Amino acid sequence: MAKRFTKSAINWIEFEKQVPPEQKTKFLAFKAKADMYLRRVQANPAEPPKINWEEYQKIVPVTGLVDKLKTAYSGFKVPYPTDTLSAKVDEQWKELEPKIKEYCAERQKDIEVAQKELDRIKALPKFEDMTMETFYDVYPKQALDPVNRPTFWPHDAEEQLDYVPPQAKAVKK
Repeated sequence: MAKRFTKSAINWIEFEKQVPPEQKTKFLAFKAKADMYLRRVQANPAEPPKINWEEYQKIVPVTGLVDKLKTAYSGFKVPYPTDTLSAKVDEQWKELEPKIKEYCAERQKDIEVAQKELDRIKALPKFEDMTMETFYDVYPKQALDPVNRPTFWPHDAEEQLDYVPPQAKAVKK
């Protein structure tokens, strides 16, 4: 091996934080497989074992064969592919990073609006403790208002005098 792996290039703790709960089993299986590969690589020595060429010179009867093997062995280099994609990935990341930040900022605004609505709802009295007057004060459009908007029982839209079915609205248009 050209160099020894001393630690993982993956930050597994941060990676696990990003995994949704329903995919934890798949993540754990993936991590186990990655750890297995790392253990298999680390089981091999960092350097190949040294060959005692003098011992082979004594044993092999063909002259020049050991020297030929020695030069071929020392001249052999494992071809490692060159990394041509990291630059492209970094370039794509630089292009995507502002979009990601913009998206996160928009979602943060949505979260703030939702949090304000939750805080408003939590500040309301419990439904069991709320009176009709309190409900009218909080939700004036949804509350029953017999003075300004009288309705007939059962107080749904279909039973009211000015109700127009959706099919009739479509025909008028």
